[in-house]
Parts: sequence; structure tokens; C-alpha cells
Amino acid sequence: MVQKYESSVRIYKYPFELVMAAYERRFPTCPQMPIVLDCEVIEDTITDNGAKRETKRRCKLAVDAPYLFKKIIGVDVVFFIQKNFLDLRARTLNIEAVNETYSSRIEIFEKCRYYAHPENPDWTCFDQTATLDIKNFFGFEHSMEKMGMKQYSQTTQKGKEIIECFINELQKEGITFVEKWKEDESAEPAATATTAVSNSSSKPPLSRDNSILDADYIAKHLGHLSPMQESQLVQFRKKMEDSTDHNAPDFQTLLRFLRARDFNIEKAASMLQESLQWREEHRIDQILSEYKTPLVVEKYFPGGWHHHDKDGRPLYILRLGNMDVKGLLKSVGEDELLKLTLHICEEGLKLMKEATNVFGKPIGNWCLLVDLDGLSMRHLWRPGVKALLRIIETVEKNYPETMGRVLIVRAPRVFPVLWTIVSAFIDENTRPKFLFFGGPDCLHTEDGLEQYIPTENIPSFLGGSYNTLIHEGGLIPKHLYKSDSVEENTGVPHGHDHHGLYKSVDLKPGQMFELVIKNTDPKSVLTWDFDVLKNDLLFVLYRTDSWIEQGFNGDSFSSVFDAGEFKEGVNYFKIEDKVKCSPKEGVQGSHEMATAGTYILQWMCPPSCDGPAQLMYFHEILSSANYKGSMTSLQSGFSSNSLQSR
Repeated sequence: MVQKYESSVRIYKYPFELVMAAYERRFPTCPQMPIVLDCEVIEDTITDNGAKRETKRRCKLAVDAPYLFKKIIGVDVVFFIQKNFLDLRARTLNIEAVNETYSSRIEIFEKCRYYAHPENPDWTCFDQTATLDIKNFFGFEHSMEKMGMKQYSQTTQKGKEIIECFINELQKEGITFVEKWKEDESAEPAATATTAVSNSSSKPPLSRDNSILDADYIAKHLGHLSPMQESQLVQFRKKMEDSTDHNAPDFQTLLRFLRARDFNIEKAASMLQESLQWREEHRIDQILSEYKTPLVVEKYFPGGWHHHDKDGRPLYILRLGNMDVKGLLKSVGEDELLKLTLHICEEGLKLMKEATNVFGKPIGNWCLLVDLDGLSMRHLWRPGVKALLRIIETVEKNYPETMGRVLIVRAPRVFPVLWTIVSAFIDENTRPKFLFFGGPDCLHTEDGLEQYIPTENIPSFLGGSYNTLIHEGGLIPKHLYKSDSVEENTGVPHGHDHHGLYKSVDLKPGQMFELVIKNTDPKSVLTWDFDVLKNDLLFVLYRTDSWIEQGFNGDSFSSVFDAGEFKEGVNYFKIEDKVKCSPKEGVQGSHEMATAGTYILQWMCPPSCDGPAQLMYFHEILSSANYKGSMTSLQSGFSSNSLQSR
């Protein structure tokens, strides 16, 4: 398999001619490169009135490999042929090198370039590529590939340091400037001692249009990358430029997609191309300028941006426990809630770039703080969970590696149920970034919020001193629900009926409807959600140890407990008090079914009603295996030390 290395562009802030004078000092040997034992010039030709020079060298290199490996292959040194093509008129040096030793078994080909910077003629650029193709190497092909590319990438790191070292030597000798080649001169330029200082400081600075990836840009905007990661990033950029009609994204975006696919260029390219197509189809690039926040979101959505964490990441706070999930969905719809999330993500990308400039270091992701105080089983309303999973899936596909840390605070006992459902949809690279705080005091503990957020920026509702403008949330009034959220004939919300989630029942005055749940899974959780669409209804939940196969379907005015020897408080029990529900009222609830037996959900239209009542209902059973008993103790499955962020 052919291995490829491609470097980022290195920038020397010296003129090309001075860099060439430093480069010549690398031969025949170089103290900084001890593996180079000797370089013999075997051809040297000057043409075009001294403007061009071609030099061919035979270089002897020590084999930098384990002792046993060198014994197996039978050599301690290898030879390379290096060809240099210097063009003083064009101010370029092209270098090609290929192995002479074992050339029938292994092919190593390297190309390097020195050239005047396209925007600042007093600077010099350098880049290099290399390929390693092992055809047959004593059965050690895979090991040789890994070792060869690792050592090569490490060696290339020294290249810039060597040039800088020899330039310093020249300067100590008084050589700070080398004349450019001139047409009327027949001899090649030579380094001359002079105290004249290049006026490169007066030239325009390097353009930051992301077209050139150099070491300074990496340090400021991308952070530490290994030589191979730099190479893969450069290759990824070129692949995207060649294989898509879209403009290649900036290097920060490319790096995020590469990391999301463990620096596999092919997989990252496939993921990014799909995302670019998605962005075009949904006008994501225009969302910051075109999106208009719905009035309901402005008044009731409990989330917003809030300064930065201690690492400089933009901080977003979401008071999920105060969010009326059902009200939001019924007011703005699932698509609008997704659009709101995408707008937040686009704001996050913008804020990360601003933070990079403010803090002078790469800020490539943001921090999310989720306050779960008030979270209950009503947040497990099935359409709400469905919308959440759709949002997670969309964000994971199109905004990979943007989440630096997730702080889950004031998590109640019910949280593991929700976490079990959604965690399976969260990317493996993202899951380790979650930190959980189960207790009410998440501020002053040893591993509390003060470790991650500046003390002066901790919100007052978490025990800090900062009064944020983030809305507290709360229930959304039903008059703000969309007028077409309920079908005229069936009483089933748009978007629910075709998923088979809800069923509807009409009850005459005095009539009863019961759902019989036969439970064989102790500690599973029964959840329900229903809406009263017309007239009043009474709701109650019962349990019995007896097995009851089915209940009445609404055609009866009696309960299943009216048949046989049933007596309340003796062999069946009321576990939820009777609740009167008014028209247009929605009710969500849950019960942990601690024991096996039969559970009865019962609705009744009071005999005093002046007409029939209409019920729309949904129920679900969450298996005990899904949350491994975590309902009884959050700390049994999650603690602030159980998962670590990066």
C-alpha cells in the first residue's frame, strides 16, 4: 500500500537568496541531521547565463531502525539520489530524491520546493511531499510502512530548525543580505558580507485567506498537530478542492471533520461532502442573516450564550428542566425547533472564531451547560424525545467536534432514563466530554463548576453572583399553540397520527375507558401522555397483583374491578389519586412499576357532563434493563468523576 506524506507550507521570513545560502551549508553533512553520513556531488551543471543550476548528489544515510531489524535486512546504510533544480530568475528550488538501495523492493520518492512567497517577495515558502511504496520487503511490508513514515515525518520537523540555524550562523558572520540574480551577470550569486538589513518588515503581512497553511497559522488557529496530521489535513484540503463543486471550507472545518473520522481522509471527505450538500439544500450559510426568532422562543425558550468557560470556549446555557417541550413543539413545530438549534450552532462557529482572536489561541469548540433542575418524566414525552433524537442526529452529522465539554448540573434521579435513550445517538468521540453533577450543590464541591467556569460568571440560579438574561422558561400558554395542531375530525395532532403514537376515544357521560398493562418486568417504568379535547375527564391509576388479561374498551360503564372478588385496598390499590382534567388540558406522568402485576390506566367521563368527552392518549413502558436501576440513585451510574472531558 502506498503511504503518502504532504507537509504544510513553512514560511521563512527571509528572502529566497538568503535561505539558499543557508541551504547550501547543509552539505555534505549536517550536525542537526546525524543520519546523513555523506553527500557526494556527482553532477553539477550551470546554464542560462548562470540563472539555472542542476545538481545531482548521492547521499549516504544511516538506517535508523532497531538493531534486530537491521540485521535481518543486512544493511546499516542506504543510498539516495537527490536532484536539485535551482532557478534564480524564478527564485525557486525544486528537489527530487529517490532511494537507490533496495529500489526493486521499495520505492521512496520525495519532492520539495523552496520559492518566493507569492505575496511578500522578502519571504520564502517551503513545502514537501513524499510517497512510500513497499512492494516486497522480506515479509516486513506493514512494519516498514509504519516505521518509515513515522521516522520521515519526525525528520521533516527538523527541516525548518536547520535553515534557521544556518541563517543565524550567516548573521553571526555578518551576512544578512544576498543580492538577487541579475540578467547582466554571468556568474552565480555569492553570499557577501554586508550589514544591510532586509526591509521585509515594510511588506504587507501574510494573507489569512486560508489558502496557505503555515506553522504560525497552525499554532494560532488549529493548535498542536503531529506531522502526519498536518499532512492529512493538507491532503484533505486538496481532495476537497478537486472532488467537489463547492468551495473548500476553511481549515478549522476540515480539521473537525477529519477528527470526527479519526483522520481517515476518505471517510472524512464522504461525511463533509454530504454536509456541504445539506447546507446548500437548507440554506444554512444564510441562517444567521435570515433566521427570525419566533415570539414563543423569545419568551419561553430557556437557553442562551453566556460568556466563556475557563478555557476560552463560548458557553451556552440551557435550562432544560424548565423547558416546556410539549408546548414548544405544539407552538412552533419540530422543524422550527431544529432550525433554532442550527442557528445556535452557527452562532457557536462564529463565536469560536471571535474567541480565537480574543484569547490568541485556537478555540475550536464550545461548552454547553445543561441545568436539569425540574426535569421530570413529562420531558420523556415521546414526540419530544423523537424531536431531540432528530436534532442530535443532524448536529452530529454536520457539526462534528464542536462540543468541547458538556456540564450536566443538578441532575435528578430521573435523568438516567433520558440519558439511556439519547446517549446511543451521541457520537463516541462526544460522549467522553460529558461531566455530571447529581447533587443540588454543584458550585462549591471539590470538582464543582468553579473548576470549569470563572467564578464571576456562574449564574445566580446555580449559586453564583451573575444575573443572566437567559429566560427561565415555564409553561407555554395554550392559546399560543398552532391553530392547526389538532386534526378537525380525528383529534390527532399533525405529525403524530401517521407515526401510530396516539389513539383517540370518545366517551359518553358516565362511560369509562381502561388500559390494562400486564407487567412482568419489575422496576420498569410506565409513562403516559394524554390530551382532553372535549369536556371533562377523570383519570386514575390502579395496581393489582392479580393477572388481568384485558379491560373494557369504552363500551361499558363499569371497571374491570367490578367483576370478580376485587376490593380496593385489599387486592387492588390506587397508586395515583383521581385527577379531574379539563378540556384542552394535557397531562404527562410516569410510575415505576416496582413489582410484577397488572396496572390499570382509567379514564371516565363524569355522568354530570352535558355531552361526550374526547380523549387522545399514548403510553409506553421503559424497560428496567434500559437504565439498569438508575432510577433509584443517580450516583449509581453517573458521578462527576465517572466521565472525563477532553
